[in-house]
Amino acid sequence: MKYSDFKTCRLELENGMVFPGYSFGALACARGETVFSTAMVGYPETLTDPSFEGQMLCVTYPLIGNYGVPGRNVDADGLHSTFESERIHVRALIISDLSFDYSHWSAAQSLDEWLWEQGIPGIWGVDTRRLTQILRESGSMLGRLVQEGGIVPDYEDPNESNLVASASCSHVIRYREGAGKKVVLVDCGVKHNIIRCLLKTGVEVVRVPWDYDFNADPAIKDYDGLFISNGPGNPDYCGVAVEHIRQAMDIGRPIFGICMGNQLLAKAAGAKTYKLKYGHRGHNQPVKMVGSDHCFITSQNHGYAVDENTLPAGWEPFFINLNDATNEGIRHCSKPFFSVQFHPEASSGPLDTMYLFNRFVSML
Repeated sequence: MKYSDFKTCRLELENGMVFPGYSFGALACARGETVFSTAMVGYPETLTDPSFEGQMLCVTYPLIGNYGVPGRNVDADGLHSTFESERIHVRALIISDLSFDYSHWSAAQSLDEWLWEQGIPGIWGVDTRRLTQILRESGSMLGRLVQEGGIVPDYEDPNESNLVASASCSHVIRYREGAGKKVVLVDCGVKHNIIRCLLKTGVEVVRVPWDYDFNADPAIKDYDGLFISNGPGNPDYCGVAVEHIRQAMDIGRPIFGICMGNQLLAKAAGAKTYKLKYGHRGHNQPVKMVGSDHCFITSQNHGYAVDENTLPAGWEPFFINLNDATNEGIRHCSKPFFSVQFHPEASSGPLDTMYLFNRFVSML
């Protein structure tokens, strides 16, 4: 193929910078928050992570697509075996070099074909190193992808809407009913591997929408533990969920939160959250357990963080980020409540902190 065989497009940032490139995937425009991830592998898992809802993702690793995209296999629990949700959540994919040819035993189609099928546009040929430098220096910013001869959409800030509502399930879903202890999972945009990890511990999982009043449901209010999932966007839009979590804290059963779950548990406790300059997205974020010498490499995907200086009495930081000293988790000093900002379930990424699922279940 020659460059002349591809349609051109361009990425425009709200600061006026333009990055030209070539189209792949769906020939559509896109708009959202432009962010970057340093992950070197795992693009099928990354693109289907609901925490990327509303975002245009720049992948810093230069070659993407060389091992294709696996088939849509569903396990006995109805979960996708190789994806983290039922669909792609990024609004556009921004890469340097696209591999149109792929080779892997599990591949069923190319990345280009998958994005076309899902209606998601991509741009390749972009100087992603320069783009990442801009985002690191200026912070994540609004962007739009404009196709050759296509319409030019207005910029849109996805953080000004409730992205959790669009990523959450719409009804109660039960997994392995009667299998063991009952865990209510508040779905703020949960990754499938979180559900898989919980099920591997032998518990029953009751997945509820983000704003569901699980404390008042007579069919599940006798739950043994509460889990608060990851999710996209601004936690300030989740006041209903925060109130339900606060009621659960009064009951006193074990609570475990991941990513957005860390922020919502903190807000339920009375702490505040804030937006990071460019967030943490990748597989190589180092964290340290507070009060110990234990350090871990973690998978992360978030743009907001907990202001640990606003934690009330009785709460303390659990983990800190060794790159920028931001909060990576909180825990109650005497009650069975804890949460982490990173992803112990990885998928993709390191599994160093997978033990936290067993820690939670042991409290039930």
